[in-house]
Amino acid sequence: MNVIGLQLDIVWENKRANFEKARRLLAAASPPKDTLVVLPEMFATGFSMDTAAIADPYGGETEQFLAAAAKEFGVCIVAGAAMRAEDGRVRNKALVFSSDGKPLAFYAKMQPFTLGGESQHYAAGSHPVVFDWRGWSVAPFICYDLRFPEIFRAATGARQPHLFVVIASWPVKRIHHWTRLLQARAIENQAYVVGVNRCGRDPQHVYNGRSAIVDFHGEIIADRGDEEGTIQAQLDLAKLQDYRRDLPFLADLRADFVKRGP
Repeated sequence: MNVIGLQLDIVWENKRANFEKARRLLAAASPPKDTLVVLPEMFATGFSMDTAAIADPYGGETEQFLAAAAKEFGVCIVAGAAMRAEDGRVRNKALVFSSDGKPLAFYAKMQPFTLGGESQHYAAGSHPVVFDWRGWSVAPFICYDLRFPEIFRAATGARQPHLFVVIASWPVKRIHHWTRLLQARAIENQAYVVGVNRCGRDPQHVYNGRSAIVDFHGEIIADRGDEEGTIQAQLDLAKLQDYRRDLPFLADLRADFVKRGP
């Protein structure tokens, strides 16, 4: 499967500008059909706590953009957005749209970033989500989730995803943690990991990107560095399956610690 990550210098709370920027980068990448395309956490607004201003209802402009882009380019898109549910609560979500422009999955961030005040403005999600795309099982997570291996393990216990996608607004002062944690999640779950971070700055933080694609050995096979642009890699499902078959570590997951089954 071909995977492309779009590392954006997000324009603060300006959806139209970020839609145009994302579309321009995607067009320049010329993705093959059925590519998995990944955009950062809250790609259309930045990591804002002003939920009254930025949160979209379901079917709103962010979803409309993602659906149209997925259909236009014939790709599957994973992207972050602040979403307001019918109960009035806002959640930091990963939205997934298939190449026909239809919603494929939604994941709500399970670990809001308490230190940054996120837990005061966003309701936490309750469980991991795994979706299927062209023979691959994929589990999306968001930023601070990366520090909690138990929720990745929960997804592995349920479905053993082939690929974890982590979308983020991870600041430069802790970027060395970002890279090492992406590698750790890949090694311990015997899976590919795609981490797509933003670059640039917002009113609170500076971001230097370092979006990366990591193989199941924990080796970084693509690294965008600190500039806006794309990363891309061709992932090999057969090699991953051979590796898991030769070293069946996941078969030894303790059922009393990790929930198994669908």
